[in-house]
Amino acid sequence: MENFDPNGLGVKGNLFGLPITPEEAELIIIPVPWEVTVSYQEGTAQGPQAILQASFQVDLFHNEIKEAWKTSIAMLPLADDLLNENNQLRQLAKTHIESLEAGKDRESGKVVTTKINEASENLNIYVKKLCSRYLNERKLVGLLGGDHSTPLGLLRALAEKYDRFGILQFDAHADLRKAYEGFTYSHGSIMFNALKLPAVNRLVQVGIRDYCQEELNVINRSMGRVKSFFDVDLKANLYQGKSWHSICQEIVKELPPLVYISFDIDALDPKLCPNTGTPVPGGLEFSEAVYLIRAVVKSGRKIIGFDLCEVAPGVNEWDANVGARILWELSQWTVASQKSVHKI
Repeated sequence: MENFDPNGLGVKGNLFGLPITPEEAELIIIPVPWEVTVSYQEGTAQGPQAILQASFQVDLFHNEIKEAWKTSIAMLPLADDLLNENNQLRQLAKTHIESLEAGKDRESGKVVTTKINEASENLNIYVKKLCSRYLNERKLVGLLGGDHSTPLGLLRALAEKYDRFGILQFDAHADLRKAYEGFTYSHGSIMFNALKLPAVNRLVQVGIRDYCQEELNVINRSMGRVKSFFDVDLKANLYQGKSWHSICQEIVKELPPLVYISFDIDALDPKLCPNTGTPVPGGLEFSEAVYLIRAVVKSGRKIIGFDLCEVAPGVNEWDANVGARILWELSQWTVASQKSVHKI
């Protein structure tokens, strides 16, 4: 870092162009190019590579975190074998989903769903093992999907490290289905599966605007374990003159001292992520999302890990451009929350 010029060109091929290796990094980003169970638009498996490329264009100055360019962040190489397996299984899943949409008997697809559920659990085991390795080395870990099913292994690893923590979920969807389209580890079931972990004592959802009765029942029966800030209510408060600052304070109060952030890019207004897997009208502005992350850290809470999922590059770099900047903010505030080096 001594000879690195943060105002000049970075190191091509490195995340944000930083001259950092995974061995040197305090924050490891694990790419998981997996979208086997995606139910609408494809492309999120290409998200990690697209964000890596777009990150080279992110300027390294941060207006609140001093010398942000010195934050040692590195991304592991993409696993080609994982992407190849994803591509093969995705074709099977796609055929199965098309059969369901055509009204065919769900029982006829059991062979396919069993195979995909087994492969998805193997993925969870692989991700957990990899994350545990770096957590045991006292590094912070962030996961870069892929669809929103991918962080379960990281959450399992954190559940072994910490007795209690909360999840702050940025999302258009509740993701509380027991299973979706026959897939136990569906992108629509990530938070249902996360709640199986006793260490997760609180789930706070922000931006939710597309959900089913089953998911609403889970929320209502959670005895307060799940707190949802629905997009329609957030907007109503804003339209009635409530400040975003005060809304963020209410959200943060619901969180325990240790927080994991799960950021599905479709939490944002779809103008910022038009190619994401399941875009929904409404949502947060970029600056609103960052302000909430900032508020978590300013409150003294620690971010123990995060994921960024559902970024699909599409035909241009716009989605990846936005995703890279969300990743930059998540990375900076996560490290800052541990060190308390940010301005108060």
